[in-house]
Amino acid sequence: MAYKKVLPAILVSALFPALSSAQEAAEHPTYAKDVSRIIQDNCQICHQPGNIGPMSFTSYEEVRPWAPLIQLRVAAREMPPYQYDTDIGIQHLKNDWRMSQEDIDTIVAWVDAGSPLGNPEDLPPPKQFPDMDDWRFADELGQPDHTIKSAAWDVPAAGQDLWWKPVVDSGITESRCIKAVETRPSAAAIGSTHHANSHFKVLNEDGEWVNGDRLSEFAIGKLGEKVPEGACRRVPANSMVEFEVHYFPDGNAVPNDQVTVGIWYFDEEDDFVEEESYPQNLSAYFLSGGTDYMIAPHGTLMTQGFRSWDHPVRIDSWQPHMHLRGVAMKLEMLNPETGRIEVLSQASNWTSAWNHSHTYEEGYQPLIPAGATIILTAWYDNTENNPMNPDPNQWVGSGQRTTDEMSHAWIAVSHLDDEAFEELLAERKERENSNVASLGGAR
Repeated sequence: MAYKKVLPAILVSALFPALSSAQEAAEHPTYAKDVSRIIQDNCQICHQPGNIGPMSFTSYEEVRPWAPLIQLRVAAREMPPYQYDTDIGIQHLKNDWRMSQEDIDTIVAWVDAGSPLGNPEDLPPPKQFPDMDDWRFADELGQPDHTIKSAAWDVPAAGQDLWWKPVVDSGITESRCIKAVETRPSAAAIGSTHHANSHFKVLNEDGEWVNGDRLSEFAIGKLGEKVPEGACRRVPANSMVEFEVHYFPDGNAVPNDQVTVGIWYFDEEDDFVEEESYPQNLSAYFLSGGTDYMIAPHGTLMTQGFRSWDHPVRIDSWQPHMHLRGVAMKLEMLNPETGRIEVLSQASNWTSAWNHSHTYEEGYQPLIPAGATIILTAWYDNTENNPMNPDPNQWVGSGQRTTDEMSHAWIAVSHLDDEAFEELLAERKERENSNVASLGGAR
């Protein structure tokens, strides 16, 4: 009986190879018809000549040798590199790099089938991507309305951690509301630019330059920051900007390197938010997750930090930051009215190789009542099981160097009054009721 079932398939394959190939293509995905579009949408932004991906994925010939590794990394959700849990916390995010489960299943099935090309006529046209020196927001927002460059710095090819903290004139002549801001290291030094922070300096009443609001921050993998509609994050006129650029030499010397901050403004007619009105979006907060700790050799550690406000706030984005031993971080809220702890966001597979600012979609940002406590929990792995760990035999303390550790997150906060807070709560309750009603109608 088994022979009778197999024989017709053998005959079809031998006598009608084109038909056999067509039948196989219908049974499993092919690169040309299915996988190429997934690679374009999720991988080629980095995996192309001259970009940061270690290999190029712009053709079937380039992708095919790496198919088993692609399957492994995609199935484990290690690629695309976006460390944010899929089954806990708020899932409505802007600029979300996470691949859909359907696309993951397609790649797994394609590799299991032998990674076939399929019909070349099904291939999509090549996709154009911005150069390393282009602004990531340019396709959506155009070129920045204003740019600020750090003073030049000679980055050596080798050595220890270096910090460059120049103060420059912002060139800002009038106060405006920021629509988006992006920090861009040079393409030549992107591998050695560990991070680049910047903040405003303003004159106080005594005529002294003092630190003002934070302007922007860069870390590998970060796109930039957008301000939600209806909120205003103002730039101060006639201000200075102080950069804090942390370089970690990567073998390439870069003379006269500069970091650039690009600012996009809301249209002047949209600068509708007065200085003291709500919601008022301020510079991102430095949310500490604990300091003054030591991680033992071959050991692990958990740290926590806490923050509360005496008025309601809305958290618009969350960006974890740790170093080489950091492996996970969680953002929670302890509600004083209910006594319950709610998980807002979590990254269980965090890696210092990529730093993303997770921006919540409009209407899904965490709303924090007055007096509620934000809890930031971080986990560290100083064992040989951590692939980023350079030396599990070392004691590791908190500090500024790459081989030290950090425990903090950047969070963008919109400050609310009671009326604005209640209005936002009412809008969400109305949406939830509408969704429930829709599900009831579907039944």
